[in-house]
Amino acid sequence: MHGPVNVLRHNQLKDLFVGSTAGLVFVTAFLHRAAMRGYLPEIAWETEVRIADAPEHLVHFNGERFLGPYERGE
Repeated sequence: MHGPVNVLRHNQLKDLFVGSTAGLVFVTAFLHRAAMRGYLPEIAWETEVRIADAPEHLVHFNGERFLGPYERGE
């Protein structure tokens, strides 16, 4: 896939893996912050963003969890 985990993609992936027992963590990756900037309004809440040129950092788009799967129905 190309592009960020937006609300539509987030919901589609949740539906696709509805029968999975594994917890889901949604991550978007960009090469650099400039690439991320154009997609900021689209990135869904409860997702994470990794930036290749700053691998020691993570951008967390608010939610109750930080770097962990949500329980089903959350």
